[in-house]
Amino acid sequence: MIEVKDLTKTYHLGSVDVHALQGVSFSIEDGEAVAIMGQSGSGKSTLMSILGCLDLPTSGQYFLDGRNIAELNDHDLATVRNRKIGFVFQQFNLLPRATVHRNVEMPLMYVGMSDKPARREINQRTDTTLEAVGLGTG
Repeated sequence: MIEVKDLTKTYHLGSVDVHALQGVSFSIEDGEAVAIMGQSGSGKSTLMSILGCLDLPTSGQYFLDGRNIAELNDHDLATVRNRKIGFVFQQFNLLPRATVHRNVEMPLMYVGMSDKPARREINQRTDTTLEAVGLGTG
């Protein structure tokens, strides 16, 4: 479950304050699908950065599965990003020097699947995923 209460985000650009979010509150239940829509400059990307634990609000609270995100340390935030949050980005966010296979398998390695038996599973899951989207080698 996601719950945000009175989120604000203000960027200070020299002598100008840009209020990207002002008093945003909502909740999303487990299994619920939502869309965040709005005009360019309305704060969608700012909100997604906060929900994805990439940025913190200026004020307000964000709870993910009952945990106050502001109370998490960097390691805990990295774990949340790895295990609970996923994004489909508008632009490519691939490692340019890595192969497609390596870009797909990397998140599996971050969840502790890097020992030898798990390595075989990583390769199999990566191959299956690439096949499913028409990028397989077979």
